Amino acid sequence: MKKAPDPVDRHVGHRVRVRRLLIGVSQEKLGDALGVTFQQIQKYEKGTNRISASRLRQIADMLNVPVSFFYEGAPRQDGARGEEGGAEPALDHAANDVFWTSQDLQLVRAFQRITDHQVRRRIISLVEAIGAGAAPSNGGE
Repeated sequence: MKKAPDPVDRHVGHRVRVRRLLIGVSQEKLGDALGVTFQQIQKYEKGTNRISASRLRQIADMLNVPVSFFYEGAPRQDGARGEEGGAEPALDHAANDVFWTSQDLQLVRAFQRITDHQVRRRIISLVEAIGAGAAPSNGGE
């Protein structure tokens, strides 16, 4: 009987996948840069194969994030989620999901291109209101 992947290995692998997709790097390209096959990248991303510390450092460098990025929100042994705050809160919620759709990634990429912080805050408020099923308030404008 096969042993299920460790939840932390699955989480780290998922974070690799999310970051790779966000910046538009294929499994093949990441594998080539690391000297492994795209199948090995698939196994890392599923948590089937553990990622060594040195390999995780290489992946972090390639994907331009700190190693700690991969552990943000990781499950602890007691089943709780890590409390580490991240610079990318939009990714923290998604790290708990098994898959992202192409629409999710499209939305995040477009949002990242917005440089005006006030506009970003308004968009978040709008999306939260729509998600809650409430009509967004126009603030009397």
